[in-house]
Amino acid sequence: MTDETSAVPAWEQRFRAARVSLPDWAEEAPDRALYVSNSTGTYEVYAWDRTADTHRRVTDRPNGTTDAELSPDGEWIWWFDDTDGDELGVWRRQPFAGGPDELAVPGIEAAYGAGLALGRDGTVLVGTSEDDEGTTIHLRRPGSADLETVYHHQEYGGIGDLSHDSSLLAVDHTEHGDAMHSAIRVLRLSDGAAVAELDEVTGRQDPRGLACLGFAPAEGDTRLLVAHQRRGRWEPMIWDVATGAETELVLRDEQGREFPGDLSAQWRPGAAALLVEHEYEARSELFSYELTSGELTRLTTPRGTVSGATARPDGTVEFLWSSAAEPAAVRSTAGHVVLRAPGPVPPGSVAVEDVWVEGPGGRVHALVQRPDGAGPFPTVFEVHGGPTHHDSDSFAAGPAAWLDHGFAVVRVNYRGSTGYGQAWTDALQERIGLIELEDIGAVRDWAVSSGLADPAQLVLSGGSWGGYLTLLGLGTQPESWSLGLAAVPVADYLASYEDEMEALKSLDRTLFGGSPEEVPERYRASSPITYVERLKAPVYISAGLNDPRCPIRQIDNYVARLEELGKEHEVYRYDAGHGSLVVEERIKQLRLEIGFALRHLGRAQ
Repeated sequence: MTDETSAVPAWEQRFRAARVSLPDWAEEAPDRALYVSNSTGTYEVYAWDRTADTHRRVTDRPNGTTDAELSPDGEWIWWFDDTDGDELGVWRRQPFAGGPDELAVPGIEAAYGAGLALGRDGTVLVGTSEDDEGTTIHLRRPGSADLETVYHHQEYGGIGDLSHDSSLLAVDHTEHGDAMHSAIRVLRLSDGAAVAELDEVTGRQDPRGLACLGFAPAEGDTRLLVAHQRRGRWEPMIWDVATGAETELVLRDEQGREFPGDLSAQWRPGAAALLVEHEYEARSELFSYELTSGELTRLTTPRGTVSGATARPDGTVEFLWSSAAEPAAVRSTAGHVVLRAPGPVPPGSVAVEDVWVEGPGGRVHALVQRPDGAGPFPTVFEVHGGPTHHDSDSFAAGPAAWLDHGFAVVRVNYRGSTGYGQAWTDALQERIGLIELEDIGAVRDWAVSSGLADPAQLVLSGGSWGGYLTLLGLGTQPESWSLGLAAVPVADYLASYEDEMEALKSLDRTLFGGSPEEVPERYRASSPITYVERLKAPVYISAGLNDPRCPIRQIDNYVARLEELGKEHEVYRYDAGHGSLVVEERIKQLRLEIGFALRHLGRAQ
């Protein structure tokens, strides 16, 4: 390590260290791959010729690019072009070997993305979502420049998958009005007719979700791999859309026990086996499942989190793995690192401890990291977004930075989080925000009573839904928190609903049981601005000017009330969307947050 590098704080080194995503490869040219990396300081798309081991940056935009896909033949790279992170964009493409970008599908105006499917025969399907128009799936047939509409509905939906022979399209949709539980419709592209439907919401008191995992990668194969919640968690099933036959896969471990937690799967090349991912209690592991014999084989992965995996044609599996203590790398079941970003490996961090706390809705799982020394410590409660997401035992530069500054870090997988069964995720109903904060409050009480946390130095922090819970928690639990750090939050729920993208309006109607016009009292009860007068703790807010998910106007409304009431606060606005893809911008934001916390907690900087 050079003297120059050693002079940079470890927490900044972690942010600046280059990262890579799991490479995605072309179906008919598996040695052509795409990945995303921040090696230039901004997250951009890269092409990787694995035969020559050459790497080329594909995109170069001030605010970064992350959405891209290879054509099946590996000849073209498609990438999504929005404006400064506003998520309204169009698909462009360029040759894999390099060359000028071109508009990939002329005639489709800028919109929110709702999926992309590229057929081996040249079929193109583009999903778009618009606030006034809802979801539309556009079809361009091989050899034609004309566009057809094969699907349209006011409720949100998107492309699930295109069959191997490009004859069938699976659509994930929420026409029934429940954005938490999708249904699946299969369309025949020759005439647009619906040939199959799975809907486990309509007419049910116990709605269950479905998700398309992909058609079998074999010519003329009409089997669709589906995730279902029929037994209270996510599990895989094979659905033959031609015959209607359903084969639920009840998988068991080496001791013959059914797996707890959620199971997902993808087809392995040849369609005779599946790659299965088991996710349970904030960690994950991989298996291979032979469909004919029913044999399940564990694949060797370290303890931690697999953030993505792909089965290669040569029989190996590549996966992106990390733990809270060890940075991520793309590894292979063959036993080597497949792809690591250039430059120094970022410094490691502290392993997590698992803590279970009794909450009002059942046992709550928290991930705890302690700095060196004896407690009680100043403690950051880092609240995840989503809300249908979860914190995991994976490497994250943000929590590691707080540990470097002497803070303990607690992350809570509150009700609404994924990975603990459908009932835990679906517990969010009507009392939105307040339910999650009950669980966070229970873990907060444990942290203080156990001697981990200093009750006079408790920071509530989060981004997106976590930022929303931060502002709501400061107002509804004013005695519990010493200060708050809210990034891209929902702050005024009524104004947020008016301005946010249609997909999130649909989610809100599901969560609250209606629109603000139908159930205004529920939105007011769950809106941070309702409780702004109760705030006692200083609050720091950061917001993207082009954010379509947590729009700037509703944050400005909240800030205006803080100013009217003389509440201690700071606001940082930046020119991007729902977060930044620029490394130095991320460092700047965290530096401001850490500085705000150290000042207001009376700690040396």
